[in-house]
Amino acid sequence: MKINQKDKTIKPLHFLMYFWLMVAIAVCGLASSVYLSISHYRVYVDMAYKSFCAVSKAINCDTVSQSPYSVFLNVPVPVWGVVGYSFFLSILFFALQARQQRQGLLWPSLFFIAAVFSIYSIILAYISYAYIHSYCLMCVVSYAVNFMLLYVAWLVHRRLAHRSVFSGIVEDIRYFWSVRKFSLGFCAVFLTLVVTLMATFPAYWKLSALPSQTTIPTGMTLDGHPWIGAETPRLVITEFTDYRCFQCRKMHFYLRQLVSRHPDKLRLVHRHFPMDHTINPIVKQPFHVGSAKMSLLSIYAAQKNKFWLINDMLFNTDATDGNFNVRKMAKAAEFDVYEFAAAVKNPFLRNNLKKDIREGIELGIFGTPGYLIDGQVYAGHVPPEIIRQILD
Repeated sequence: MKINQKDKTIKPLHFLMYFWLMVAIAVCGLASSVYLSISHYRVYVDMAYKSFCAVSKAINCDTVSQSPYSVFLNVPVPVWGVVGYSFFLSILFFALQARQQRQGLLWPSLFFIAAVFSIYSIILAYISYAYIHSYCLMCVVSYAVNFMLLYVAWLVHRRLAHRSVFSGIVEDIRYFWSVRKFSLGFCAVFLTLVVTLMATFPAYWKLSALPSQTTIPTGMTLDGHPWIGAETPRLVITEFTDYRCFQCRKMHFYLRQLVSRHPDKLRLVHRHFPMDHTINPIVKQPFHVGSAKMSLLSIYAAQKNKFWLINDMLFNTDATDGNFNVRKMAKAAEFDVYEFAAAVKNPFLRNNLKKDIREGIELGIFGTPGYLIDGQVYAGHVPPEIIRQILD
């Protein structure tokens, strides 16, 4: 390959310094993506998990993981990060080998890849700001990594060549073509990996449908709360939940699976605690808007002996914006649509809901989910040892 005489050079020691700096930055990004991938998985499958950066409503990695924006093309975003940083590191080591022909080879391509990473970071940051309304600290670390990669790649390219980035990329392509037996194999491996991920990655974030309750006993407690499970239980768990609370949904699915496996030992009692500012006195600002209406609909269904049908539909509804299909629910339960819709304004049902909230506060519940077991209140999840002790 003909070498342009106008090219600048960097002393070998300085070149290696830049190289290892880039490696260190990219490895930081890779480590962050690995952590976020594990965290994303545990948010959905580990009932007691809470990440270290779930510190507030505004700074909460778990909230970001729970959003639909955390998955892209059927693969979690942090997993794409693992793939992206691995690809970047591979090109970086190719650049180390290519310096035997010329130091500047492949650095324009590295700059271009880092620019794509940085643009994607800006898009994700905007989504967190405008749609999720919460930020992930580890994601912010990844954003910083991407911009640092962009800056160092630009710095090295500027010191090595007079040509533009575009011209440099063209020359990089020529270099890849000159070693096409190796580069085509490398690209084929990465493309195969990407296609395989998109086609086969397990969708653990899609919580499986609630098990059918048709063969499991159900009823109402003496004070009028719906239950499902054992008629003479060894363990009774009373849940205070919000239909728009992700942790409530995850825990409810978990407990219903337990009830399904141990219908003669475990009973689950459902009570309402919507974190909706329109009805819950401890919530001072708009939060989980619409969850009170969802609770009122399920209270109406309980009076018609259709609670678990509507409850399951509400928990299976992705009501992230507080909207849900009332007509579809009414049709499935064979309710009068207008009467069912009017339940959200029924003062009697609203008083029942307020009673649940008031009694939950008296028990010491100030967030969801909350669980009452043998007079003891547990926040967030049920300790596994309690369930294990009874069921074993």
